[in-house]
Amino acid sequence: MSETVVPASVRALIVVPAWNEEQSVGETVREIRSAVPTIPVLVVSDGSTDRTVEQARAAGALVLELPYNLGVGGAMRAGFRYAVRHGFTAAIQVDADGQHNPAEVPQLLTGLAEADIVIGARFAQDDEYRVRGPRRWAMVVLAKVLSWLAKTKLTDATSGFKVTGGRALPLFAEHYPVEYLGDTIESMVIALRSGCTVTQLPVRMRPRRGGNPSHRPFKSAIYLFRAFFALLLALIRRWDVSVNTVPLPTPVARKGGVA
Repeated sequence: MSETVVPASVRALIVVPAWNEEQSVGETVREIRSAVPTIPVLVVSDGSTDRTVEQARAAGALVLELPYNLGVGGAMRAGFRYAVRHGFTAAIQVDADGQHNPAEVPQLLTGLAEADIVIGARFAQDDEYRVRGPRRWAMVVLAKVLSWLAKTKLTDATSGFKVTGGRALPLFAEHYPVEYLGDTIESMVIALRSGCTVTQLPVRMRPRRGGNPSHRPFKSAIYLFRAFFALLLALIRRWDVSVNTVPLPTPVARKGGVA
């Protein structure tokens, strides 16, 4: 991969939401630190009951511990708030299971030159990554609707590998949804209706290092229904998306734990 120049004005933080990912989070953090050593890594333990926290700390990550499981949306909102309160201008979501390649982070950061949100699109190039059946149908329809809202082509609106910066970062620190699928579907609708711009860049997915996938094959039909229901609610719902200028209390993460 050729050297990628990240805008000098970008002060980035990598946020890794993790729920019972002791099998993979340590290796994931070490790979991130090797690939992008100048970018701090914050692991948000989403009410984990295994050794996720210990493994993340041992690998050199900052750690926020949530007292109970809130889901990816709740973990990411905590990460966004930490980023805003500590002066970061961009937050990159990288999953703890190792499916995202941190070597692609600098390339995604270059997209902030033209957009507030940069999606790492899994279907934007010829790749071995495939999703079939109801989940794929849902992804196609969601991409078309969100492309229409964004006024640009989006092929993978539900990707979890993305960069949030510009106007979207303080917006998500206050209003990132925590409901199921809200972190992918509703968050995009909120951002687009608030005037944020979105673009995508191609990325490649990898197999999980460990743990269990969040979607099992037998749940695909349920995923299809819930995805369309989440989209419908997002489109008809109204939000007060004014950004609070009064600092909210946020735990201070450090490598030895949380102060």
